[in-house]
Amino acid sequence: MGDTAAMSGAEWLARALAGTGMSHVFFIESTMRRTLLHLSDLGVRPILAHSEKAAAYMADGYARVAGRPGVCMAQSVGAANLAAGLQDAWLGRSPVIAFSGRKEPSFQHRNAYQEIPHAPLFAAVTKFSTPVESTAELPRLLRQAWRAALAETSRPTHLDVNGLQGDVIELGQTHESTMLETEARGVPVHRPVADERDIERAAAILSGVRRVAIVAGDGAAVSKAGADILALAEALAAPVATTLGARGIIPTTHRLSVGVAGSYSAPPANRIVHSADLVLFIGCDTGDQVTLNWQIPSINTPIVQIEADPLEIGRSYPNTTGLVGDPQATVARLVQIVGRPTRDHGFAEEAAQIVAAWRASMAPLVAKDTAPISVERLCAEVTRALPADGVLVADTGYSGIWTGTMIELNGAGQTYLRAAGSLGWAFPASMGAKCAAGERAVLCFTGDGGFYYHLAELESARRCNIPVVVIVNNNSGFGQNLTGVNRIAGDRRDRGEELIRFGPTDFAAVARSFGVRGIRVEQPGQIAAALQQAIAANGPVVVDVVTALEPRAPEAWAPPR
Repeated sequence: MGDTAAMSGAEWLARALAGTGMSHVFFIESTMRRTLLHLSDLGVRPILAHSEKAAAYMADGYARVAGRPGVCMAQSVGAANLAAGLQDAWLGRSPVIAFSGRKEPSFQHRNAYQEIPHAPLFAAVTKFSTPVESTAELPRLLRQAWRAALAETSRPTHLDVNGLQGDVIELGQTHESTMLETEARGVPVHRPVADERDIERAAAILSGVRRVAIVAGDGAAVSKAGADILALAEALAAPVATTLGARGIIPTTHRLSVGVAGSYSAPPANRIVHSADLVLFIGCDTGDQVTLNWQIPSINTPIVQIEADPLEIGRSYPNTTGLVGDPQATVARLVQIVGRPTRDHGFAEEAAQIVAAWRASMAPLVAKDTAPISVERLCAEVTRALPADGVLVADTGYSGIWTGTMIELNGAGQTYLRAAGSLGWAFPASMGAKCAAGERAVLCFTGDGGFYYHLAELESARRCNIPVVVIVNNNSGFGQNLTGVNRIAGDRRDRGEELIRFGPTDFAAVARSFGVRGIRVEQPGQIAAALQQAIAANGPVVVDVVTALEPRAPEAWAPPR
């Protein structure tokens, strides 16, 4: 035994979490009240949310900025909602640890009120999930959940603790040490370098191909491989595209940066990646979004793939040379072996010209100075306003496309976080991100459709004084779906648009009703001042920007059929 004095499960858990340096936990009442009070006494702030999903999203945003586990909690009846909130953390490679209460074993399989089996709910969104039956088991299982959340590909884990509110575990006694880890390390905790022979073989392949394109993914972003990727790109004269989640891993205005590839892409990236003779995927899952349903690159293109998880090597592309290792550490070694070969820069110059031409074509919309406000103009103003160390949190759908194609990032101090698919994720996630970000400014970019999901968290932001800036692209509908409903409705467009239109709503007034500052922006010339005031404010601010439903976000280029 480590500690000689016995302590309750609640005290042990609070001391263990506080000992990791954690600053906040996120919960929905009623759960683990004794633990939460102990945490507060130890300087860890419990943040009461208004839904289990919002608590999970907050923990997700916290974990992505901190590079360390974020914790969320819910009682037994909220377990299903908590599990649903972990989908984005799973897809976004985020180390969230979820605690749910569970009625005692004597209540199971007897139609207990509001109780359903929890294991199936968490199976798809966690890499480790287990019941905790006794306080004696808590230290061992929490350490395992902690290790699993951080190991290899970081992802959520889950502990289903005995007691409706976790009270059976809280009231029990333990003599265990409260130490969870011997050394506090950010993700990825382990950075193995790929086998030297594999790196040498990949270097020879890459050096022997004239038109190499790099696609850096979410794993590369988690590994903080940007500087090494840029060094390799310079050595190979290779254009660099990214997944949406890796946006900003290198400066987006760098001459080798071609933007986000796949279905959430502006036209240049797909054209350039598709025209490569070989594609180097770095920490990239090669799923349908980044490859435009495995068209970018075409399925028979030669691939070199660097990935920490060996099961990802060749998952989508058969002609793959694989390197299993941490993206940053492996790319750094690859740069050393490749050296500074003599390269033909024609492909890189061609790519830069394609990007420059597209930027020029967007310039009139970026400069548009009349209402309704163009989203391109809004994005340009966000680019100018985002501090050099700022965090930008984007919702899914059009918010992801707009920010991923039209907002520029410096590739150094700035951080870009995006929803992996759960509409409404961005606002609660930005609150969690701010809890981990300290003095860094956190801006949330969402549409009105996404903002409606968790409006109640405006009260949480005010009560807890979490100073996030929420930018609402307010177009009174689900703008991304306009083309689809019009196509289906044919000449009855008004009927089709009934499916996606709502509002109009003045979100600045809504914010003020919650006691949060709201700024309504209806003219392009008002955006810069509104953002400046919001970022400087010592509290949460909603910047409600009125746009139109009809304008389309940049559309991905697809190869001719």
